[in-house]
Amino acid sequence: MPVVALIKHITDTARWAAFYRAQESDRSDAVFIDPLARRLAGDRGAEIAAAFQMGAQNSWSFVARTWLYDRYIQEAVAHGVDLVLSLAAGLDARPYRMELPATLSWVEVDLPDMIDFKTDALRDETPRCRLQRVALDLTQGEARRDFLQSQRGSRGLVMTEGLLAYLPSQEVASLARDLAATPVLQGWATDIMSPALLATMTPQMVRLFGAGVSPLQFAPANGPAWFRPLGWQVRQVGSLLKTAHQLGRLPPQMRPMAALPETPERPGVATWAGVCWFEKAAAT
Repeated sequence: MPVVALIKHITDTARWAAFYRAQESDRSDAVFIDPLARRLAGDRGAEIAAAFQMGAQNSWSFVARTWLYDRYIQEAVAHGVDLVLSLAAGLDARPYRMELPATLSWVEVDLPDMIDFKTDALRDETPRCRLQRVALDLTQGEARRDFLQSQRGSRGLVMTEGLLAYLPSQEVASLARDLAATPVLQGWATDIMSPALLATMTPQMVRLFGAGVSPLQFAPANGPAWFRPLGWQVRQVGSLLKTAHQLGRLPPQMRPMAALPETPERPGVATWAGVCWFEKAAAT
């Protein structure tokens, strides 16, 4: 039976991710609690997860990704970050669920429909920090640059969770340069895929995605080093595979892989199939 294209718009991927956060939150040993995730995921999020044949085996990657971003944000805030800029924020509810300073400025950016949906869904909820939402198509370069240059703070962290994989490499490069040229932004947390992971996921994703929705595209062969000429150097890299193993979420059949050295010569277990925390590269 053919898989129905359930992802009608790129924003549906946010509902998909929210379903896995809800699933983790229901566990007695949950590594994070997102009490708003199930409401935000809705029926569509559950339907997409059920249709994705790799879903039951792949939920660990969403859990590890969420946990790693949480850790990086906590560390950044502890070291003086006073602005978190969340691009393509989707249905992330961190401003409501994480222990954050009330003085922290958190800015969420996404497409107008997503911003409207999220604002309405969370209308009666109170964030723990200063939260602002901005409707913006991040692929519009001039508008994006104007927005970035308008941001104020003493030290900012930008995060692009679940975004880069859906962009062509030239668009990722343009975004990276724009972020590097934004004075307040000193750090960048983002997840990137290895080419082997991209190849593994693409057949299923193509079947789930409706016409006109961009499939997975970006998976640099040289991993985090790809960003160095664009103004960013690695501070930390968290492997999804190893993190999921440490959290007790990796399926038994995959646990031996977590013990293997992570090199480009071992496709599928590359260190850069995970979450990277970059900092501004020193001028050369």
